[in-house]
Amino acid sequence: MTEPLVLADDPRPRVRRLTLNRPAKRNALSNSVRRVLFDELRRADQDNEVHVITIRGAGPSFCAGYDLAPEPDDPLPRPIAARDGFWSRHLVEGWFEMMDMATPIIAQVHGYCLAGGSELAAACDLVYVAEDATIGYPPVRTMSSPDFVWQPWLLGWRRSMEALLTGDSLSGVDAVGAGYANRAFPADQLEEEVLRVAERVAQIPGDLLALNKRTVHRALEAMGMRAGVRAGTELQALGLHQRSSQEYMPKLRSLGVKGAVEDRDSPFGDGRSVSRPARPTPEAT
Repeated sequence: MTEPLVLADDPRPRVRRLTLNRPAKRNALSNSVRRVLFDELRRADQDNEVHVITIRGAGPSFCAGYDLAPEPDDPLPRPIAARDGFWSRHLVEGWFEMMDMATPIIAQVHGYCLAGGSELAAACDLVYVAEDATIGYPPVRTMSSPDFVWQPWLLGWRRSMEALLTGDSLSGVDAVGAGYANRAFPADQLEEEVLRVAERVAQIPGDLLALNKRTVHRALEAMGMRAGVRAGTELQALGLHQRSSQEYMPKLRSLGVKGAVEDRDSPFGDGRSVSRPARPTPEAT
């Protein structure tokens, strides 16, 4: 039988846990994965007995990004006119939907949290990371600027500029210092620490949690966050028309995704061009 793409369980009272369950692909966000993920998020958000949602990844990574070798007949998880820039716009609508949900969402990040994976975590309300996690947006080196430009809002001017001009990633410890994540823990302690925080959040009545979450997001909107992110989607669409991006795309076909990513990262000496040590990982059971 085919394994579910997203697993759902309730590890603590009033806590719904969603596990991306595509470990062989480092939980790459295919259209199907995102469709099932949002179905589960909506189901949890509409359940008044659920006060907090956590998202984690099975296997060695939280999420290594969007699936760059998608099934051709796998439809998008939300309808949108297929006009120039539709890809980044439909992605951002999903991340905004997470922000608009009444239920707080916690990201539990270990291993790779790259590109689309970093966007998924950024759309969550709280982010807790393994100390040795790898968090960043390396596609800026060859493809375009991000679909969901979280960097200026979470890292500030200087750190976001460095991240987007180099494509370098942050460790979990650095991500906390830069403002992307709340706290970092040793990988073998991350699961328990996230559940500890989730239990604390879940003690607050659900109606007050919804109001408190909305208060923060309304302040971000007043500061122009959503307008800035939407402007970024237009720039991302423009980026895909640049000569450098168009020259890179054929490499995804000729070298395969793994080879193209290794070719991208090898001059920088990071990413897929170096091996990662084994680490404790969540069980997808």
